[in-house]
Amino acid sequence: MPKYSTESIRTVALVGHTGAGKTTLTEALLAKAGAIASAGSVEKGNTVCDFDPLEKEYKHSLNSALVNFAWKNVHIHLIDTPGSPDFMGQAIGALAAVETAVIVVNAETGIQLATDRMLKWAAKRNLCRMIVINRIDAENADLPAMLARIQQAVGKECLPINLPAKNGKDVVDCFFNPDGEADFSSVKEAHAALVDQVVEVDDALMEKYLEQGEVSPEQLHAPFEKALREGHLIPVCFASARNGAGVAALLDVFADLAPNATEGNAPPFLKGDGAEAQEFYAVPGAKAHVLAHVFKVIVDPFVGKVGIFRVHQGTITPNTQLFVGDGRRPFKVGHLFTIQGKDYVETDALVPGDIGAVTKVEEIEFDRVLHDSHDEDHIHLKPLEFPTPMHGIAVETKKKGDEQRLFEVLHKLEMEDPCFKLERHATTNETVIRGLGDLHMRVKLDKMLQQYKMELTTKPPKIPYRETITRLAEGHCRHKKQTGGAGQFGEVFLRVEPLPRGKGYEFVDKVKGGVIPNVFIPAVEKGVRMALDTGVIAGYPVHDIRVTVYDGKHHAVDSKEVAFVSAGRKAIIDAFSKAGAIVLEPIVNIEIAAPDKFMGDLTSDLSGKRGQVTGTDNAGGELTTIKGMAPLSELSDYQTRLKSVTGGQGSYSIDFSHYAPVPPHTQAQLVSKHKQPVEEEQ
Repeated sequence: MPKYSTESIRTVALVGHTGAGKTTLTEALLAKAGAIASAGSVEKGNTVCDFDPLEKEYKHSLNSALVNFAWKNVHIHLIDTPGSPDFMGQAIGALAAVETAVIVVNAETGIQLATDRMLKWAAKRNLCRMIVINRIDAENADLPAMLARIQQAVGKECLPINLPAKNGKDVVDCFFNPDGEADFSSVKEAHAALVDQVVEVDDALMEKYLEQGEVSPEQLHAPFEKALREGHLIPVCFASARNGAGVAALLDVFADLAPNATEGNAPPFLKGDGAEAQEFYAVPGAKAHVLAHVFKVIVDPFVGKVGIFRVHQGTITPNTQLFVGDGRRPFKVGHLFTIQGKDYVETDALVPGDIGAVTKVEEIEFDRVLHDSHDEDHIHLKPLEFPTPMHGIAVETKKKGDEQRLFEVLHKLEMEDPCFKLERHATTNETVIRGLGDLHMRVKLDKMLQQYKMELTTKPPKIPYRETITRLAEGHCRHKKQTGGAGQFGEVFLRVEPLPRGKGYEFVDKVKGGVIPNVFIPAVEKGVRMALDTGVIAGYPVHDIRVTVYDGKHHAVDSKEVAFVSAGRKAIIDAFSKAGAIVLEPIVNIEIAAPDKFMGDLTSDLSGKRGQVTGTDNAGGELTTIKGMAPLSELSDYQTRLKSVTGGQGSYSIDFSHYAPVPPHTQAQLVSKHKQPVEEEQ
């Protein structure tokens, strides 16, 4: 690979809905650039990017994959990302590494949910955006209507930089060359619209344009870059990865018009923590201190832990000493790699704009900043906004003794995927894994079985119900036990009262006169906490309660800690029976995004699940967002229901809102299932 400078590097992420043809387009680009002999096929399982056995089995991308190649003396780093909403975390992570997000749209299906979301995420990250309409040779493709729909959904700044020609077998340039014949529209009109849009960001050039009626492409380069940076222009390219139409033209657009690291919008870094953090931007100078951001981690069974990063500042070479985040001890770069699909290609230097990797550095984690000076301590990239993983399943090992290994494997999967989370619930005694959907979870379970030989049983996770009380009450217990020698004695009087939601638990000692010696008060509280932690009426933790111990008795010889633990536990159970105990359930905020035509069915479904709709918003194009609230217990299979109603075009996210009483019939069922602990002998 020839040496190259920051100015000759382009970084691009292909994003968009599943089925848009991103991986096939990547193959076509690689083949046209001469990086591979011929383009592979997703169906045949021989593409550079979908190399994982599970990707070959499922026949679509499950992870982001990196390739790089040269075109016209320009070095292009390209990231192919999955389009399924279940794997959106991989696509969002890639946005932190590039100057340009290329949204690929299927010419037959148009803007879909993931397309719209990636456009919005890219805009939030202040990235330059381009749109590629792929599969222009498809029989059912209505390209003029598709372009009109994109302009309506995204904005008038979406302008074609080339147009289809020869019935979708070629494209004709509209930027550098205003002449030519297109399958629809006018090349001259498209050229004029582009120039009009670009000169709007440069007053001097606009004045010249108005006077002369034309400006050269060379004069347009700088304002073109500015229009991209400001989102004032979103170029639309036409292509067919299958027949090669527009592939070379797209490579030309990357080389001639896409920004390099000195021209794009630099990502915001933060120095410091919390509200005191100061925003700043890296300077892409090769001689500056190193700043690189880890946007992807792979736990490779053969290579070990791989940290993939984008260099924003400085130069990294083998033997460079780098710190990971706020770590005090540096690691020495042994081997430095660029990545070509599954292959790690050793290189001797990475400059600003480059994407590379190091292996076998255990300290590296996702979203960490790598730097070579303590002057860069407490620096991190402005956080990416990932969807909340809410689809959960409880897992346990089929094989006894594999529990510790289970956690080791799950932590490895968690390191690789920012939208995969591991939870251990002490109250329900369950290990729960969470992701973005049913497919996300199935793939993780398949990977655990195939790669780690870990067999699991799964079930829906238990709902984290709680218990509380509704009125003041008093409880009493005299614990007395005589077994021949020294006995046990402890007597406790206490009072319980409800606290406002979210206040938790309070323990108050109002014992006077030493009727319960101070040394035994902690034992009383221990007994109280034992009962509250394990639940009283239905086996769920008790919250929002104040317990006041105000009287009791002790015996100079027989009183022991164990006696007051037992008395405290039984006294609280006695008080609970008089305090109007209720079971609480978690209520969550839910936000559903789906095409307009499904709104009636979705609001009706939500209402039928004890939910309520709190508002609706237009999400752009034909998408609408429904906001509402619902009990978590009613949403355990919501992913499946949503896919059924919307044909896979909907997505949702939930976050905790508050706890509320369950309906009486639900409480009766929960209470009837609960078995109280066997009482100790008195």
